Amino acid sequence: MRVYALLNQERRFEEVAVTERIPAYERIADHLRQKIRAGDLAAGSRLSPHRVMAEEYGVSEIIIRRAMDLLRTEGLIESRRGSGTFVRPSSPVRRISMDRYLADKGPQAEPRTSFTKDQGIAWSQYRLDKAFAWIEADERLAGLFGVPAGTRVLERRFVFYALGAPSQLSRSCLLASDVEGMPVADPANEPWPGGNIGQLRSLGIEVNGGIVEETAVRMPTPEEAGLLGIGAGVPVFAITRQMFSDGRVVEVADPIVIPGDRAVRIDRISV
Repeated sequence: MRVYALLNQERRFEEVAVTERIPAYERIADHLRQKIRAGDLAAGSRLSPHRVMAEEYGVSEIIIRRAMDLLRTEGLIESRRGSGTFVRPSSPVRRISMDRYLADKGPQAEPRTSFTKDQGIAWSQYRLDKAFAWIEADERLAGLFGVPAGTRVLERRFVFYALGAPSQLSRSCLLASDVEGMPVADPANEPWPGGNIGQLRSLGIEVNGGIVEETAVRMPTPEEAGLLGIGAGVPVFAITRQMFSDGRVVEVADPIVIPGDRAVRIDRISV
């Protein structure tokens, strides 16, 4: 019994030693993180002022600020000028599957795209920020299209909003030889029911050769984090997409960027 008591005492000493090696701001951040995830600090609730929290934890306000910075980077809290710091509301999880593009095919009783289907929103609850530019394809983009570098391309950059919240970024490109002078090249026509598949169909181009997507997980760039309203510590899905018609690539999206804390990727495999 004495041996077990000594072993337990040694373990407690080791736990204390490990805790002491962890910086105070990380311990405080972890404590608050657990309370947020457990729901003890509900979404939208206001955190105590730094001065009060410093007294509660027995540390300086500098330590509290560092803990808040860490949680803000992770996207768990947000500061509102003149109001304080609040637990950031969590967005509904979006389920992404390859069959979502079926929403873009065929006649539509009501306007929709694969994005509105994923989000479960009506057309009136969907909007886009967009910027169009004519560019010359660099080596990467040309390689994805299978055309020579320098080929003229329409570059379209989109920020997708669902219920007023930014939910996805996309850099979608089309070959100038397919779209120049056509309604598809006019940003005033966005958003377009049926998305890219609907747009290409209006040009007489059917996406009949399939769609290939390559998905990576990485940290967002500062610009991506700002546009999506996420912390710099929240990972994102970065998707490269190619749409095929009659043996050639007719659309390239590179990248599509989706916050990793708001999405689940679903792949169905038949065996």
